Amino acid sequence: MTPASVRAAVALAASHGVVSTDPVVLENGSNVIVHLRPAPVVARVAARTALVRPSVADHFARDLAVSAFLAARGVPVVTPSSELPAGPHAADGFVMSFTTYVPHFPGVELTRPDVLALLPGLHAELRLYDGELPARGPLDDIDNTLTHLEGRGVPGLEPFRARRAELREDWDAHYRDVQPLHGDAHHGNVLMTSSGPVWNDFEDTWRGPVGWDLACLAGARGEEAARRAVELYGGGTASSDVEYWLEVRVLFGTLWGVLVENG
Repeated sequence: MTPASVRAAVALAASHGVVSTDPVVLENGSNVIVHLRPAPVVARVAARTALVRPSVADHFARDLAVSAFLAARGVPVVTPSSELPAGPHAADGFVMSFTTYVPHFPGVELTRPDVLALLPGLHAELRLYDGELPARGPLDDIDNTLTHLEGRGVPGLEPFRARRAELREDWDAHYRDVQPLHGDAHHGNVLMTSSGPVWNDFEDTWRGPVGWDLACLAGARGEEAARRAVELYGGGTASSDVEYWLEVRVLFGTLWGVLVENG
């Protein structure tokens, strides 16, 4: 049976004249990503993100705005769809947006060093973006996820609350030299195409230290992983900052795992 999220995306696209007779789900995780074949359109439908992001439509809007800005500057990115209004839309209880389908090689992923080498160029362009962005990024996600899990009555959250408090104490010391970031700059968010790598998914963009994006690519905790990420990136931040942001990311990822385990 076709999932309700896919049916909603197909129906909304059809209302704008984009007919999909063979939709295929590319990803079913935090969001449902659907290629509305044969149209060159991809629908992003909020799934778990809608549970823990009260402002999920704002996240989708930032993705569209930032990618449109970067595309206008010649950066290879997945762009908002020109086949229909890109959104974000609310339909049939779902929040969704539409982007252009980019033919790519799904089984080919860049390595972490490859993406770290691309990141300075992306950051240079993002520094020019002057749109409104959140300043707490992953901290908002941590707080919202804890609130959601508490509301669901999930037990055993006290260690996560305590760890969140510890990290918050050091937040201000590491929140410096901020700029617009990708926000989720792992290798899965770079599509490999016949023309080269294409950046994707700016839903998590926020205004923070570049150490956060490096932490997304460090691959492990600890001083050595942080130092290596800084070296591959080419400097620009202290490895101690990357170590801190790694710990923030680990807490965020662990809480997300609890969310998945509890439906």
